[in-house]
Amino acid sequence: MTTDAAEPRTDGVPPHAGHGPVAQTSPATPGRLRRPPNLGLDRFSGLYVWAAAIVIFAVWVPDTFLTTANARVVAGDQAITAMLAIGLVLPLAAGVFDLSCAATMGFSVTVVMWLQVHGVNALLAALITIAVGAGIGALNGFIVVELRVNSFIGTLGVSSILTGAAYWVTNGQQIVEGVSVNFLDFGGFQWWGLPLPFYLMLVLAAVVYIVIEHTTVGRYLYAVGGNPQAARLAGVRDRRLVFGALLTSATVAAFTGVVLASKLGSASYDVGLTYLLPAFSAVFLGSTQIRAGRVNVLGTLVAIYLLATGVKGLQLAGAPVFVNDLFNGLALVVAVALAGRSARRT
Repeated sequence: MTTDAAEPRTDGVPPHAGHGPVAQTSPATPGRLRRPPNLGLDRFSGLYVWAAAIVIFAVWVPDTFLTTANARVVAGDQAITAMLAIGLVLPLAAGVFDLSCAATMGFSVTVVMWLQVHGVNALLAALITIAVGAGIGALNGFIVVELRVNSFIGTLGVSSILTGAAYWVTNGQQIVEGVSVNFLDFGGFQWWGLPLPFYLMLVLAAVVYIVIEHTTVGRYLYAVGGNPQAARLAGVRDRRLVFGALLTSATVAAFTGVVLASKLGSASYDVGLTYLLPAFSAVFLGSTQIRAGRVNVLGTLVAIYLLATGVKGLQLAGAPVFVNDLFNGLALVVAVALAGRSARRT
């Protein structure tokens, strides 16, 4: 009967097995092309490029690049940039910018030094400076959350204010005298040949990593940054999270400024401005690594030292002094393009 052909088979064999083109595309067909192995290029390309850069410069300038002293210099010098970038991960995860972070760090350098020059104990001066940084973060949060000013514009305006305030505090001059010896010893302390800021950076990275990857707060930050309206409808207090992210970013920047002041032993009003571009370059480039498609701590650290290795290698090879800005500017453009592509694919 004709109806028998329409009945489904119950013997476990597909209805059209062995007939026509279906059999030719069956997974069991011998000789089918296999997909190439996934080497993690979508998540770990930065590590491959970093390794390649090390090999290239080790062959190019082996006498100066492939030394323990150079490795220690790169690790120590980038600790400040890394700390600033790690603080930036929080607001960027929530979908807002903090363009005042470098100015906050620079202003903190001048404040902690100025307080000591005027007789304030070094520890108390550091605590006051960090509190001032928290106040700057609260100001950013108020401007962005309460006044509804775009974070890019609001924090850029605060950055200009802080640069002017730093000039006023220092009167346009460097502060080089009257600083506590213990404060300078703190910045000059080394362990296993690496300066203290490197270890402080590792601790800060571990704390922020745990918060953003393994707590409810971190999940909410990513939710707000990904789709604030959906997060709000799900009951997430997005305004409070954005405020807290900006507050934390500025506090971290102020702490970084204290560490930088102890390392430099001097202060000038424009000391923080050169750190803005490398920090943003690292965070955006880092968003294409490890956890591709979103800003993350581990990817940021990979990007920091990838960029530092490239810049240092070129400098040792005899590149001109402007290669730092050129390299970081190019990296920022490429990083933003790659980050946008990764976010769309995700």
